[in-house]
Amino acid sequence: MELQIRDVSKTYPNGVQALRDVTLTIPAGMYGLLGPNGAGKSTLMRMLATLQEPDAGTITLGGLDVVRQKHQVRQTLGYLPQEFGVYPRVSAEALLDHFAILKGIPHKKARREVVEALLRQTNLWEVRKQKLGGYSGGMRQRFGVAVALLGNPRLLIVDEPTAGLDPAERVRFLNLLSELGENSAVILSTHIVEDVSELCTRMAIIDRGEILLEAEPLGAIHDMRGKIWRSVIEKSELAEVERTHAVISTKLLAGRTLVHVYGDASPGAGFAPVEPDLEDVYFSTMAGHIGRRRARAETPR
Repeated sequence: MELQIRDVSKTYPNGVQALRDVTLTIPAGMYGLLGPNGAGKSTLMRMLATLQEPDAGTITLGGLDVVRQKHQVRQTLGYLPQEFGVYPRVSAEALLDHFAILKGIPHKKARREVVEALLRQTNLWEVRKQKLGGYSGGMRQRFGVAVALLGNPRLLIVDEPTAGLDPAERVRFLNLLSELGENSAVILSTHIVEDVSELCTRMAIIDRGEILLEAEPLGAIHDMRGKIWRSVIEKSELAEVERTHAVISTKLLAGRTLVHVYGDASPGAGFAPVEPDLEDVYFSTMAGHIGRRRARAETPR
């Protein structure tokens, strides 16, 4: 089932234009929507989840109009928002059973089978009797996925799912999403580059409501080869380097500053070529060196 987003725009009453002529085609598999906080990701996710409507443009899921056929879309949709509430004194098993009733599974035996299957799939079966108030952040996120998977949705939307998770929980959660992407379309909205790099076969970079780049991660990285240069400098030298070169990122390294510079040719002495990664693609796009346009990069052969 393919999701088609065409020329979608949204402006809030306070004058903030959250989305501007967004056009995307999202196929089955893992699709990453990458951008900083405030870029418009959550607005777009809420539209896809039928919780908001665009001012202009169309959104179709298969043969369904997402704006005009909300009820039908919700029957085939799973949504894990960035923040969601739970009843802290209720067990995961009991609350998931309750949501299964709301999802339209009236028969107790069928619900019991569905609830057990989802709790096992999200690795929560052993703690199914535990109250949700005692769950860790990662466990709560996995419970949210279990709720989103009720009804066997063909499209799953997850908004900033790994924010605040410790490294071990993040790995468990990403492994779960990877498994889900084998059988349905999964949209991962995040500001964390590594999440997209590890999971997604296609991605889009969004900022200030505009799609800056749409590409296959491997293809986008391949296109950056020979254009990223690195140097380790003193912190006091950074201002001069930023003035004379297209610096896309900096980070501390053993008390000094590691800089990555974008350029078609060597920036000069002290710089060495470096194999690019998706972080270099992201920062170069955000800096405008390969952004402010829509692009489709092909996977290198």
